[in-house]
Amino acid sequence: MKVQRGGRDFTVDVTADGEGLVSHAGSALLAEVADKTGLTRALSAGLAGMRERRSGHDPGRVVRDLAVMLADGGDCLSDLGAVRDQAPLFGSVASDSTAFRVIDRIASDPDLLEALRDAHAAARGGCGSSASGPSG
Repeated sequence: MKVQRGGRDFTVDVTADGEGLVSHAGSALLAEVADKTGLTRALSAGLAGMRERRSGHDPGRVVRDLAVMLADGGDCLSDLGAVRDQAPLFGSVASDSTAFRVIDRIASDPDLLEALRDAHAAARGGCGSSASGPSG
C-alpha cells in the first residue's frame, strides 16, 4: 500500500521478520484511511469555525491525530508525542497544549460535538454531507 505524507510517497510493507521495524506504520495507515474516506475533510469542515488563524493547526486534523493516538494505545494527552515524533509518517502534529485547547473547546460547545457526529456520519455514509434518509 502506498502512503503519502507531506508530498512524499513511500511504501509500507508489513512483515513479521522484525527487519526495518517501524512501530507506528499501522497507525499511519489508520490516518490514511481517515483521509481517504473523507473523515478528516469532514472534521475540518465541521470544526472550521474554531480555527483562529490560518497558520494554526486545523482542528479537524488535530481530532484525527488524537484518534490515531488512542488507537495506537495512547491513554493521555502527552501520548500524542509518539505521533508527533513520527513526522515522516504523520506530518505536522499539534502540540499537547494546542490539542488540549481543541478538546476543551469541543467539550464545552454542544454544536461542536454535533459537528463531530455529523462528520462521522458523513464519512460512514461515503458522501460529502450528513443528510440521510430515515434512521432505523
